[in-house]
Amino acid sequence: MSSLPSHNKDPSRIRKQLSDSCPVSSVATTKSLRHERLSRLGSSGSSDVSNDTSTNHAESYFLQRENRLSARKKAQEETANNDYKKMYEKALATNQRLKSRLETSKQELTMIQDQLERAQKGRQDDCGANVLEAEKKIKAELKMENQRLKDENGALIRVITKLSK
Repeated sequence: MSSLPSHNKDPSRIRKQLSDSCPVSSVATTKSLRHERLSRLGSSGSSDVSNDTSTNHAESYFLQRENRLSARKKAQEETANNDYKKMYEKALATNQRLKSRLETSKQELTMIQDQLERAQKGRQDDCGANVLEAEKKIKAELKMENQRLKDENGALIRVITKLSK
């Protein structure tokens, strides 16, 4: 089992045979696998064809990798765009809600200002009415006192006239 058949191309068998034959380090195993592959490629035909095949394989691998990376990047961008779109929609909804609250507050402020103006005018009117009412009371009191003084004056005049006779 120490010699490997060169017609066997299954890499798992080669690895198993190598690991069964001698316990060497993984570096030595890797080197011998690489040597085995190169010898198979060299014996299978011209080296140009094998180089083209391995180049095509490498190119296809890198194209697939690039496609995977670009697809992942595109998915991340779409996710980011969706996140920005969601954030924009949320901000827009919040903005609309705040605008409606602001409009409601403005209407309430206008109503309260109108009520305040009416209350101040009512006080002025009340104050004016109270002043007029107070003035009417004072005027009535003054008329009554004036009448009392006139009556008293008339009584004094009668007393004086009786005394002078």
